[in-house]
Amino acid sequence: MVLATGCFAGYIPFAPGTFGSIVGLPLCFLLSKAKLSVAIPFILIFIFFAIWIANRAEKILIQKDPGCIVIDEIAGIMIAFLGLPFNTTSVVAGFVTFRFFDILKPFPIRYIERRLTGGVGVVADDLIAGVYSNIALRLLFMTTGTN
Repeated sequence: MVLATGCFAGYIPFAPGTFGSIVGLPLCFLLSKAKLSVAIPFILIFIFFAIWIANRAEKILIQKDPGCIVIDEIAGIMIAFLGLPFNTTSVVAGFVTFRFFDILKPFPIRYIERRLTGGVGVVADDLIAGVYSNIALRLLFMTTGTN
C-alpha cells in the first residue's frame, strides 16, 4: 500500500490526487535530466507496475478506484512533463494543467475511466490527462516563446 498511496500521500484527507501529483514531481525532475531514450522506457515500466499495484490495491481495499490510490497521478504527471524542461514556469503550468485535466476529465477521459476496470481503469484516465497536459504545455510554450 505504500507504493499505491504514494508513500501514504493518498491518505491525506483532502485532495489526495493533488498530493499524489506532488509526490511525482521529484521523479519528473529526475526524468527531465535523462535522455528520452531512457525516460520513455522508464515511464513505460512505471506504468506497467502502476497498473499492477493499483489492481492489487483495489482488491485489498475492496473498492473501485479509491481516492487513496495515487500511483496513477504519479504516472500521469510523468507523462505531463515528458520531454519538457523542468523549471519554475513549466512546473507550475504543468501541475495546474495536469490537475485541471485530471479533475475535469474531458472526453474521452471520463468515458475511459467508467469503461475500464482494475488497475488499467485506475491508471488510464490519468495517463490521458497527462497526454492532454503535455500537449497543452507544448502549445502554451510555443505560442508564448517560453522554455
